[in-house]
Amino acid sequence: MRQRSLIALTATLAAGALTLSACGSRDDKGDSDSGSGGTTVTIGVDAPLTGDLSALGLGIKNSVDLAAKQANEKKYVDGITFKIEALDDQAQPSSGQQNATKLVADKAVLGVVGPLNSSVAESMQKVFDDAKLVEVSPANTNPALTQGTDWNGGTKTRPYKSYFRTATTDAIQGPFAAQYVFNDSKKKKVFVIDDKKTYGAGLAATFTEEFKKLGGSVVGTQHIDPETKDFSAIATQVKSSGADVVYYGGEYPQAGPLSKQIKAAGAKIPVVGGDGIYSADFIKLAGASATGDLATSVGAPVEELPSAKEFVANYKAAGYKEAYEAYGGYSYDSAWAIIEAVKKVVEDNDGKLPDDARAKVTEAMQNVSFEGVTGKVSFDEYGDATNKQLTVYAVENGAWSPVKSGTYTG
Repeated sequence: MRQRSLIALTATLAAGALTLSACGSRDDKGDSDSGSGGTTVTIGVDAPLTGDLSALGLGIKNSVDLAAKQANEKKYVDGITFKIEALDDQAQPSSGQQNATKLVADKAVLGVVGPLNSSVAESMQKVFDDAKLVEVSPANTNPALTQGTDWNGGTKTRPYKSYFRTATTDAIQGPFAAQYVFNDSKKKKVFVIDDKKTYGAGLAATFTEEFKKLGGSVVGTQHIDPETKDFSAIATQVKSSGADVVYYGGEYPQAGPLSKQIKAAGAKIPVVGGDGIYSADFIKLAGASATGDLATSVGAPVEELPSAKEFVANYKAAGYKEAYEAYGGYSYDSAWAIIEAVKKVVEDNDGKLPDDARAKVTEAMQNVSFEGVTGKVSFDEYGDATNKQLTVYAVENGAWSPVKSGTYTG
């Protein structure tokens, strides 16, 4: 999504299986057990641990913690014990940059998972790259992060060699949603709204381009202030526009109230968004108005992924208080990619970490490949995930239900 984008939260899980009570032994910071002996390697985590998006951020943190704990239990890297250091960026770029500086200063940190938001990632990339510290996001979807600002103009250039992600991009997600809305839902007139942030505006743009290419009509556009929750004026515009669908580029704290107010204004039409609205909290905020709304998210539904069953069981057994939410599987896989890279570096250096471990881990990440929670995990020449699958979800009976899986075909 988000700036993000997920191991999918199924209807059954959203209904309660992911609301887990705390029963494990964890310290207040959620750090993994440090074990005994050998060298301790820290995996940094940057995510919104407080604020409106904390449900997603805490799911990221817990899933990374689980990966570190399991690597330690399996003694996966001989002589290495993993722990995590989780920092709160509050979904703010300035905080993310400060966190990046703090993580760089800790020499034990050999990799970082996060952030959630693409706008936060923009503020962190150079800090990490200058330090040759690898960063793997489970949720960023803005294409420019890996392919440069001219990615849509035919000139793709990778800005930072240390940045990778396990989520696919909005270059795929936006058009995939447009194809579903136009071809499957038979909606021809869209009102497009975004929150003006990196993720939301970018996603809305790629959706709009494909929707118009297919023959759809954009009957209105508008931007919201993500700091407010009163969208009545925009809701009235949507009603008078004659739109038969709304596409929203942004996240669930605003999308939920927006959906509710659009319906209250008399526009009984679906609101469609990306992985940024794919959360149980969207349904809580929108209430009954959410029924029929749609969201796309990365990956396939949990029930279709045998590889995810062990993750779900282990997450529950670990006793985390919060759900793993949209990006749990991708966060686990991001952490495991770092673990795999560390393992490669240690094995290539006679069982020890070299003095230039950060640079070596970043180099090793490019060739990491394994079967993860979310399927095959590997990276292309830009650091993007090679797994391009997406799923459309609809709100039915108060929960997200998968409707269609696939990928964008241009």
